[in-house]
Amino acid sequence: MTVALIATAIVIVALLFEVTIPWFDRRAEARRVRKAAIEAGHIAAYDPGRERRAENRARELLKSCVNEEEWEMYRDLGLIRVWGGESLDSELRGVPYAYLIYPHKPIVAYLPQTGRLLNEYCVEFPDESKPYGSTRLPDSDDVLAKWMALKGDERRLISSANMHLPGRQVDQKLLQRDIWRLGRWERERLERSGRTQSGAA
Repeated sequence: MTVALIATAIVIVALLFEVTIPWFDRRAEARRVRKAAIEAGHIAAYDPGRERRAENRARELLKSCVNEEEWEMYRDLGLIRVWGGESLDSELRGVPYAYLIYPHKPIVAYLPQTGRLLNEYCVEFPDESKPYGSTRLPDSDDVLAKWMALKGDERRLISSANMHLPGRQVDQKLLQRDIWRLGRWERERLERSGRTQSGAA
């Protein structure tokens, strides 16, 4: 019995050895090619702070494009609410609706008066300029791209997006919590503004 187990273990080790050698060879070759490309100046060396600096620049750009309330909303809550400009269907005609924009998540349409979730709209703005690594935009750039698309041509963005029922990609409990947080944030902001105005008078 012991001899059989030892023989089986030897066979398994030999098979694993045969399978893993080509994988290690491919990895070594990829490293050699990348090193040669870096030395030749075709690819910049990896910089671990690149993403952080890109996000800082993206936040500055977002701050310069959106209004003060939207910037503070993003800074404090990690999302931006954009009011809808058109009715989504006959049932909602004349009823104000809004969108919640999150980084790298679907745009969520909802009714602010009731908190009723309407739809999720999946849109993507990849960064095609990156020579390596992720093609995802920095978080703030993704939010800005969605904000600009909604403000510029809401109907076109929504009609070209993949539409899903709420909760498909963004948890409904998270959405309800964020709608509640947004309402509380707005009330506190109004109170601060009222105190500032009464103090100035």
